[in-house]
Amino acid sequence: MIEIDTNIIVRYLVKDDERQALEATQFLDSHNCMVLPTVLLETVWVLSSKNGYGWAREQVVSRLRHLLGLPAVYTPSPDAIYTALAWYEAGMDFGDALHLAHSGTQFATFDKPLHDKAKRLQSNKMVILLGEKSH
Repeated sequence: MIEIDTNIIVRYLVKDDERQALEATQFLDSHNCMVLPTVLLETVWVLSSKNGYGWAREQVVSRLRHLLGLPAVYTPSPDAIYTALAWYEAGMDFGDALHLAHSGTQFATFDKPLHDKAKRLQSNKMVILLGEKSH
C-alpha cells in the first residue's frame, strides 16, 4: 500500500497538466493507494479555495467520491470519510466535518457554527459548546 500526496490526486482530478494527469492516472490504476484524511483535507482546500481551483462544493464531493470508489484506492477510515463528505456537501466546513466524523461520541469546541451545523445535520455526535461568546 502506498500513501499518496495531494498533488497526485489534484493532477488526476483536475487534469490541468496533461503529462502529470496521465502519470497520476496510470499510478492509481497500477498500485494500491492509501488516501490519508489529512491529504483529503488539503485536497478539498486546493479544489474549493479561491486561491486554488474554486470548484463548487458539489463538484468537489462528486470527484472525491469517484476517486475513493476506484478499485485500488483506500482510506484508513472510509465510514468517517464518507460521513465527512456528506456533512461537507450539506454545508459544514470540511475540516470540521472530518474532525467530527473521526471523533468518538462527544466533541468539545468553542466553534458555535460547528456546534449549530452539527445539530442541524442531526449528527450522531454530541458537540459540547464551550464559552459563552463562542464563535
